[in-house]
Amino acid sequence: MIRNVVLVHGGFVDGSGWQAVHRQLTADGFTVKIVQNPTLSLAGDVAATHFILDGLDGPAVLVGHSYGGAVISEAGGHDKVAALVYIAAFAPDKGESVNTLIADPPPGAPVPPILPPREGFLFLDRDKFHDSFAADLSADEADFLADSQVPWGVDCLAGAVTEPAWRHKPSWYLVATQDRMIPPPAQRAMAARAGAVTAEAIGSHAVYASQPDAVTDLIKQAATSANH
Repeated sequence: MIRNVVLVHGGFVDGSGWQAVHRQLTADGFTVKIVQNPTLSLAGDVAATHFILDGLDGPAVLVGHSYGGAVISEAGGHDKVAALVYIAAFAPDKGESVNTLIADPPPGAPVPPILPPREGFLFLDRDKFHDSFAADLSADEADFLADSQVPWGVDCLAGAVTEPAWRHKPSWYLVATQDRMIPPPAQRAMAARAGAVTAEAIGSHAVYASQPDAVTDLIKQAATSANH
């Protein structure tokens, strides 16, 4: 079994949202590292992820939530990565970016309340954050996330994947069935394209924080099943 897990957060948030997943995995004997993405560019976040991977003593399961899925798709070519786990995440193919994946939303899909860019950075509308991003967290928890938003650089969304790691390494995908940021049908389509082992959880886009059991179970499945 693989004993190292590296967790990569998405846009608008930082790595602290992984706390419950971290607690469960470390209690089960995993070594867990959490990447704090600068979220200025995809290349910068890939470099931050590689920096963590470089310091490991063996193979790892690389996990990404939301935009973190684009990061792990690019960073996952690293020789320490044995498996990829996508949590309600983007899984771009070669030449794709978050921008291209969100360019043509399905009819009737919820529109994420992203405010117009300010000095090259994006934020979610604070008043709509709870409903759109974290509907299954408490109002207090969602307000904290909304008020501690990390400015998401527009260059991150434009960064295109050069060689998706899921084409070469086994992958797993957790679909959040009540996601109002990335439509669940889009999640299922990306998972199927990647040939990922797919599970589903009743949860919001913040499923990594609201449903840590489901997230942890899938990571353990990857750690147990991946060859290294």
